[in-house]
Amino acid sequence: MAGMSLRTPTLPTTRLRLRPVADDDADALFAMHSSAHVLRYWDSPPWAERARAERFIAACRQMADEDSGVRLVIEHASDRAFVGWCSLSRWNPTYRSAALGYCLDEPAWGHGFATEAATAALQWAFGTLDLNRVQAETDTRNAASARVLEKLGFVREGTLREDCVVNGDVSDSWVYGLLRRQWHPLIEP
Repeated sequence: MAGMSLRTPTLPTTRLRLRPVADDDADALFAMHSSAHVLRYWDSPPWAERARAERFIAACRQMADEDSGVRLVIEHASDRAFVGWCSLSRWNPTYRSAALGYCLDEPAWGHGFATEAATAALQWAFGTLDLNRVQAETDTRNAASARVLEKLGFVREGTLREDCVVNGDVSDSWVYGLLRRQWHPLIEP
């Protein structure tokens, strides 16, 4: 919907809660983003100083203020423990499109949390924001992320050859797309 303003939501799921990023998330964000293992397929190096987390939080707020996207902290619904984040960026209300992104801390891997969080974000994207297309990209070596996207119904549309340098290695990315008419949530958010 052209002219629609983006409001950063809080999205509950069965096991998780997605909510706006807050100042007190800085320590958890820094811990996750400073891990070379967590960021081994990321297109930027691990964070070296905590100030990076504060800049990240400021960038999240700026993205929301500019109506270009939202980044939500993912936390356990039961104890509010930090899991990671999920984002919809490059929001274009004219084209009714956005890009999905996520990063989960290592203890959260392998529990279906990325799929659950992304399902909630996509439900919001296609429902509330009335998007027609959501795109995602992942390093071709990141089999776990590719599985998440394919489980969600994304279709691999192509390869961006040598589009990133990760830890000094030139790497390729897969581009995935999900169309509203093909969106069938696997789980209820």
